[in-house]
Amino acid sequence: MDGVDLTEMLRLRRSLKTPHPEPQEVWDGGETTGRPCNHGSRGQGPRGGAHGSRGPLAGDSPLVSIGAVARRDRPAARPGSEDRPPVLEARDLAALPRLFLGSGLLAENAEYLRERAAEVCHSAQVLYQEIRQRGYKGSYETVKRFVRPLRDALELAERATWRFETPPGHQSQIDWGSARVRLRKRRVVLHWFVLTLGYSRRGFYAPFLDERLPQFLDAHERAFEYFGGHTREHLYDRPRTVCRGTDGGRPLWNTTFKSFADYWGFEPRLCRPYRAQTKGKVEFGVKYLKRNFLVGRTFIDLDDVREQVVTWNHEIADVRIHGTTHERPIDRFTTEQEQLLPIGARPGYRLEARYSRTVADDYLVSLDTNRYSVPFALIGQPVEIQRRDGGVQVFHRGRLVATHPELTGRYQLRILPEHGPGPIARNQRLRTSTTTAPAPSALPAVEVRDLATYDTLCVNGGER
Repeated sequence: MDGVDLTEMLRLRRSLKTPHPEPQEVWDGGETTGRPCNHGSRGQGPRGGAHGSRGPLAGDSPLVSIGAVARRDRPAARPGSEDRPPVLEARDLAALPRLFLGSGLLAENAEYLRERAAEVCHSAQVLYQEIRQRGYKGSYETVKRFVRPLRDALELAERATWRFETPPGHQSQIDWGSARVRLRKRRVVLHWFVLTLGYSRRGFYAPFLDERLPQFLDAHERAFEYFGGHTREHLYDRPRTVCRGTDGGRPLWNTTFKSFADYWGFEPRLCRPYRAQTKGKVEFGVKYLKRNFLVGRTFIDLDDVREQVVTWNHEIADVRIHGTTHERPIDRFTTEQEQLLPIGARPGYRLEARYSRTVADDYLVSLDTNRYSVPFALIGQPVEIQRRDGGVQVFHRGRLVATHPELTGRYQLRILPEHGPGPIARNQRLRTSTTTAPAPSALPAVEVRDLATYDTLCVNGGER
């Protein structure tokens, strides 16, 4: 069989589910232990004696099947393993043409099929059409039987979850979780920011009322301060606060988030699409928070939630024996802390960063719900807005175009008159106006008379 192991042949035959004849029995003398081969008519033994299908043959040796011989050295299968398709290794795939293409119909195309299968999503129909153009004369069913184990191997590989460990200070995993909690007598939904250090499994947990970008970035900086530094890589799912999809396989980063990552000096990484389990460390952290901290607790307000979760983290989460590392996270953190990138005395991103904005039609740009005016000629243009020394500065192509004092409230508005088109619009209206308003008509002259005249008129009966 070209050096192919007999056990491998049987296993590959089962994986392909191809019908094959029962193994021949080997006459060995003595009592029959397997099924006798059918030499002659039904009910006749190999030597012509009449007997039952499984009964012993008097004076004869037992029959032992090739399958029984092959199973003698086979390791015991785990319960239920017969129901799962086997994982085919490279040597198994290489043996397929020799084991199942005895007719030679696919022998010339076997290598082509193995290389081409993944490119056409293991479509047996497409492969069949292509090799017919290469001179293949066999049936479509033969191609299907060849492709099936290749497809099964790929599906099992995609389902497999590989656990990987990272060195100290290399990677953090970040995710959001939500849970309904009781604040006094009200039930509200809290959104939990969870950051888990990859090596030590130490976690940071922070509750918020939503998952908007300002809260997302603020939570990062709280975590950096909590740990005294941050890792070189941060692994995320694909929320809109991190990226806006991909273009040719390259992530389209949220510009503000990417500026934040550059400011603090870490590299953002993304999970594979629809494979959130690739950040399983933080996924477990979210579940652990919900099942251990939140159950049975009530809170007064959001500040009370934050205080209780910090206490729980120090007294419970940090000192438990982790199920994977079999060590306490706080003990492993002593090794990881030395490898974190320090934050030093650097001010927070919110205080120094420039935020990208596009000037609206009302020549306003927003910062933390407040809006500030810029010269109206910049409508539709990209600008950058930044806090500096208690004020707000707006830049266009690196040039300062507007300065305002920072508004302390929310949803406030500040407009400088010189930024608007008012004087220009009025001058334009005057230049384009061609209609002259009619001058008021002259009033008739009024005669001035002496009062004695009116007395005379009264005496004479009003006649003149």
